Amino acid sequence: MFRFDTGKDGFIDLMELKILMEKLGAPQTHLGLKNMIKEVDEDFDGKLSFREFLLIFRRAAAGELQEESGLMALARLSEINVSTEGVMGAKDFFEAKVQALSQSSKFEAEIREEKEERKKQEVEKKERQAAFKQLQSAFYS
Repeated sequence: MFRFDTGKDGFIDLMELKILMEKLGAPQTHLGLKNMIKEVDEDFDGKLSFREFLLIFRRAAAGELQEESGLMALARLSEINVSTEGVMGAKDFFEAKVQALSQSSKFEAEIREEKEERKKQEVEKKERQAAFKQLQSAFYS
């Protein structure tokens, strides 16, 4: 059903929602996550079905979500109108958005690793130069 449904039970539970929000770059507190689920949990089971998940976008489009809520952050990050795109369009868009964010995070990590490697090489080069100067000064003394 969802890519983030790691339990493969057809629902997004608290931990799966936590991972989803972190991947989207909008991490939430434990209480914030619970409130996100509670706000759209129609059957009061403490997890989100696909229908309840899509309710987030409908409520955002209708202006029914609080501006500072985690659900509004989720809706803003997704930028999709379920009423015009349909359920499957929203699902596809959302999964593509998360994948793109994940790829950009990987790219940033690779860049960071390259910078660290260059710094390490520069430090090693300076150490070799210092050792050479030390040997050189001992030779000319």
